[in-house]
Amino acid sequence: MSARHHVQSPATTPDDDADLARWDDDGAPPAQPRSSPHLWLRVGAELGDRLVALSGRQDLLVTCRPGTRSGAPAAFFPTLGEVEFDAGLFAPLQPHEIHPRIVGDEERYPAAWGVFVHEAAHAAHSVWTQPAGENPRVVEAALLLEESRVEGAHLITRPTDRTYLRTSARTLVMPDIAHPTLKGIEHAAAVAALVLGRRDVGILDAGETRAVADLCEKVLGTNLLATLTRIWTAAHQCADHDTTTMLAHAKEWCDALDTAAPALPVPENLTDLLSGAVGIVMDSTAATDAADLAAQAAATNALAAQSKAQAQDRAQRAGQRRKAAATAKSVFNTRGTTVTPDGTPAPYGNPVTGTRRPTAAEKSAAARLSRALRAAAYRERTEERTTSPTPPGRLNMRAALARDAQRAAGSVPTAEPFTHTRRRNSPTPPLRVGIAVDVSGSMRAACAPVASAAWIVARAAALTDPDSLTATIAYDQHLTALTRPTHRAPERVTTFDANGGHHNLGDAIDALDHGLELSRPGAGRLLVIVTDAHYGSDETAQAVTRIKQLTTAGCAVLQLTLTAKSHHLPGATLLHLPQPSSAPAAIATAATDAIRRTR
Repeated sequence: MSARHHVQSPATTPDDDADLARWDDDGAPPAQPRSSPHLWLRVGAELGDRLVALSGRQDLLVTCRPGTRSGAPAAFFPTLGEVEFDAGLFAPLQPHEIHPRIVGDEERYPAAWGVFVHEAAHAAHSVWTQPAGENPRVVEAALLLEESRVEGAHLITRPTDRTYLRTSARTLVMPDIAHPTLKGIEHAAAVAALVLGRRDVGILDAGETRAVADLCEKVLGTNLLATLTRIWTAAHQCADHDTTTMLAHAKEWCDALDTAAPALPVPENLTDLLSGAVGIVMDSTAATDAADLAAQAAATNALAAQSKAQAQDRAQRAGQRRKAAATAKSVFNTRGTTVTPDGTPAPYGNPVTGTRRPTAAEKSAAARLSRALRAAAYRERTEERTTSPTPPGRLNMRAALARDAQRAAGSVPTAEPFTHTRRRNSPTPPLRVGIAVDVSGSMRAACAPVASAAWIVARAAALTDPDSLTATIAYDQHLTALTRPTHRAPERVTTFDANGGHHNLGDAIDALDHGLELSRPGAGRLLVIVTDAHYGSDETAQAVTRIKQLTTAGCAVLQLTLTAKSHHLPGATLLHLPQPSSAPAAIATAATDAIRRTR
C-alpha cells in the first residue's frame, strides 16, 4: 500500500545505480532519458525553497528526476533528510515551463503539487523513529496509519492545502489499489485506512467515500470496521515523536485483523471490488473539485467583471466631470453669449432680449425670501457639559459631599463636583440654487415669471449668506447663462424669450452642478427645472441620469410645469403651476425647504 512508499529507509545512491547500469550494458554509456535529469535540478532546488514554508524545516533536500529509487511517485527519507520527487508528475509540462518558486505557479500542476504537499506533511510530522528489532508487520501497519495522520496534522497549520491533498489522494491511492502488496482482509483494511482515514481528518467528505465505506463494512463486518476506525482515530491524536504509542496502535491493528480474519470470507474478486469502489470515490472527489474550481473561477470572473465595471464607471464619471467643467466654463462666460453643446459660441439663437429694473414687488419678495432663508438656516447653539474634580465650573454640593465622604472613608475620590457648560454656535449652511429653464417654443408662458424668480432667488441668496450661490441657465439645443454663480446680487432682471427647438437639459444640469457644486454636501442644494419635458428618448435618458446622480448626492430636484399635459422627469419632484405667476413663490418655498433640511 501507499505506506510502503512514502517514508523510506536509505537505499543505493544514484551514482551506484549508474555504475551498475554501465556494467550491465557492457560498459557502454547509459542511455539518456527523454528529459535529461540535469534539467530538473533547478525545479528540485525551487521545490526545496517552497518546502521550508510547507514543512517548517530548513534541513531538507528535494531531488527531482525522471523516476525514483523507491518506485513511488515521491518519497521522504527521514535519515537522509531528503524528499524524492518523480518529474513525471509534472507531465506534460517541461522543466523550463515549471517555476515552483513563484507562489501560485502550482495551480498549473495541482496533481504534482498535491503529492509534494503530502511529502511535506511527512517531513513535518513523520519524525518518530523505528526501533531496532521491531516486527516489520507492525511497522508496516504504523506507516499505514501514518498516511492520514500526517495529512490531518498538516491541515491544522495549513488548511488551504486541503484541495491539493485531495488531489494527491487520487494520485497516490489508486495505483496502490490496483497493484496491492497486501491480500484479502488486510487489503480491505488498508483501503479503509487510506480512504476513510482521510475522511475522518477532513480531507475527503463523507458523501464522497460512501462507496468504500459500504464495501469495507460488507467485507470486514461492522464490528471489525468499527474497531479499525477507533484505532486510526486514536492514531490521528498521536504526537509526532511518540514512537511507543504509534507502534502500540499498529500492534492493536494487527491483533484485530488476526482475530477477525479467519472468520471472514474473502470475495474472489476483492481487488476488483476495492478498485471499483475507490474509483467511484476518486471520481466523486474529482467532480466535486471541478465544481468548486468552476464556482471559484465564476466568482473570480464576476469579481473581475465588477472591478472592470467599477473602473469604467469611475473613468466615465471622471470624463463626465471634465466635460461638465468645460461646459460650465463655456456657459458662464463674461460676455453672456450662447454656446453649443461642445462649448463653441452659437451663431444664432440667443434667447436674451435685454434687462430691466426690478419692480417693487420683486424687491419685496427678495427681502421676504432672504428673511425666510436666514430663519431656515439658523441653528441653535450646542451645549456640552463636562465635570471635573477642580474648578472652573459650577459647584454641585451633592457631588462635593460625596467626594468628602469618599476621602474620609480612605478610598480614592471619584466624584467630580464641578460642572462646566460650554456653548458653541452652529455654522449657518449656505444656499446653492440652480435653475434650468426650457426655452423651446412651448415654454413661452414661463419666460417672464422665471426671469423674475431667478432675480428674486439670486438677490435673496446674496443677502442671506455671502457664501450662497445661484445661477440660471436657459436651454434649448444651446445653453445661455441668465445669471452666473457669483457672490454679488444682480442689479437688473434679465429678460428672455422662448423660440428655440430641441432640448439639452443634460448639459445644462452638468453646468449648474459644476458651477454651484450641487453634488457636494454641506450646503442647502436645490435644482429647479422649468419644463414640460416633451423630449426625445435620448434627451430624457440623459436628463434622468443626471437627476438621479444629484438626488443620490442629497440635492433636491424640483420640476415646475405649467400645463397638465407636461411629462414627469423620474427622480424630480413634480409641481404643477396652473398660474405661471406663482413660479417665484414655489421656487422660494423649495429653496427654504432645502436649506432647512441641511444638517
